Amino acid sequence: MGLAEVSGILWKERELLELLLFKLEEEQLVLASGRTRWLAHATREVEFVMEQIRSTELLRAVEVDAIAADLGLEPGPSLNAIAEAAPEPWGQLFTSHRDAFLTLTSEIQDLADANRDLLKAGSRALRETLLGLDQPLDTYTARGKNTTASTGGSRAHFVDEAL
Repeated sequence: MGLAEVSGILWKERELLELLLFKLEEEQLVLASGRTRWLAHATREVEFVMEQIRSTELLRAVEVDAIAADLGLEPGPSLNAIAEAAPEPWGQLFTSHRDAFLTLTSEIQDLADANRDLLKAGSRALRETLLGLDQPLDTYTARGKNTTASTGGSRAHFVDEAL
């Protein structure tokens, strides 16, 4: 493969990173809405895109090693090293790929961190709710009398059934 083929792989990788960013935003919307029913689907889609990225990265690494020798570089060169060694207009194109990767990975990292924080907050709220289930509840009878009911005993009613 030559420089054009490696650039094609890099374009595919950029598209996959943009798709990953989109899927992470979808996941964030699901988390923020509290509609956890779809969380497993959103997470599965993120994982699927991650698998595609990994396989594309492997293909890229193999092809970059192949052109590295042609450019007089050691195996496993960075995009910056390829951009400096490649003739124009390839050098500028590889620099553009590198800049796009830096921007996308930064955005992906920020979004993944935000999603992780949302998951932690949801987990903490659920844990606090579950811990509070054994606490007595202040409720009212049908006549408006304040009582304290334990969730372990009789079931507390929050709504006056006479309404």
